[in-house]
Amino acid sequence: MPVVNIWGSLSPAARTAYPTPQEPDDEWPLHGGTAWVYYSPLNRRQLVKPVILADGFSLGASDLGELWAGLENNGRYRFISELHAIGRDVIVLGYDNRTASILDNANTAIECIQTAIRKRAGKAKLAVGGFSMGGMVTRYALAKMQHDPELPDPETSVYLSYDTPHHGAWLPISMQAFAHFLKDKWGATSPIFGQFSDLINSPAARQMSRWHLGKVGDKPDQASERRTFLQQLDAVGGWPQGIRRIGVANGVRTGAGNGIGPALTAVSGRGELLLDGTLRTQAQGEQVVATLHAAEQPPIEVHTDGLPDIDGAPGGLFPENPALPGNPASFGMAAVLMGLLGSGVELQFNTSCFIPAISAVATGEIDNRDALYSEIRDGDSELDAFACASKNEGHTTMTRELGAWLVNEIGANS
Repeated sequence: MPVVNIWGSLSPAARTAYPTPQEPDDEWPLHGGTAWVYYSPLNRRQLVKPVILADGFSLGASDLGELWAGLENNGRYRFISELHAIGRDVIVLGYDNRTASILDNANTAIECIQTAIRKRAGKAKLAVGGFSMGGMVTRYALAKMQHDPELPDPETSVYLSYDTPHHGAWLPISMQAFAHFLKDKWGATSPIFGQFSDLINSPAARQMSRWHLGKVGDKPDQASERRTFLQQLDAVGGWPQGIRRIGVANGVRTGAGNGIGPALTAVSGRGELLLDGTLRTQAQGEQVVATLHAAEQPPIEVHTDGLPDIDGAPGGLFPENPALPGNPASFGMAAVLMGLLGSGVELQFNTSCFIPAISAVATGEIDNRDALYSEIRDGDSELDAFACASKNEGHTTMTRELGAWLVNEIGANS
């Protein structure tokens, strides 16, 4: 299981059960969220060396039990236990609304940081960061605390991010168009046909997506919410200053893609209600990325121009949904939804690149095709140190390779 379950309540079926979480040693009600606190056994049941780990993007409120399971009971690396072993206390931070503006959830993170400082025994500096969107939430929160004279110093020595879209996230335009088409045509018949569209059009998704499509017929581009957020981030310095910035990517640094080619049919469905639903992988240049045809309606073609062939780029893959047969991901979920309309479906590609590696480690802009597929060099990052996975894997997959690197970095910079 990933650390962040991006599907949340979007799944048409019940989510896979996760192990019962360990009871927290303390719980902090916050404005806009909640934090669970787990003391290191080395610290005699008190908060001494806090590490704040913030949740990412999904529908609805954070499920801290699920977040804890993704960190600790993922079957690969017990991240919380390893932090405890070096004397670090872990604070798991969730939000009341994971689709709310990053700026709003950053206020919750600021309150969590202030609470940790107030409750801390001693003067040890904090480590603060998050997974996926949580890295953007805490990046802004720390920078704002340093920039706003009415806020206290964050007293933090390390900022960390885990497959965070520092330079934007990617969701195929064909998928976005299909989600809106589905809601327009059948959203009134069942909530499941409108939820994906609602997720795409939420404030946080608009802020993170490098190319956003608000409705069928729009031109894909940065949403106004993203432009505003980036301006707000620049206004507080862009990054926390005087704090060691570290991050990891679930994609490789070699420039090797995930094997998904451009301009290929990723998924197609045909039936009595959906006469034709064909979604294609992204190519460079002018392209018809989707053909959408509902019964008794004229067919719709969705066009793009000037985008890179990004579906196959190195990076964290759009996460699978383990609650459904076949573990559908991005294109795979489109296949599931087509099936619910009674369509016969052919699925060629289940997933696609979601967080390009150059975005997760802040080395280049994802609209630059050459940068997407080039080797990442140490000196190119806006982070002080970073690590990339040895293969392109699911977004926020916790592995020993990446988790141990973070633990070593946090321990060395206490």
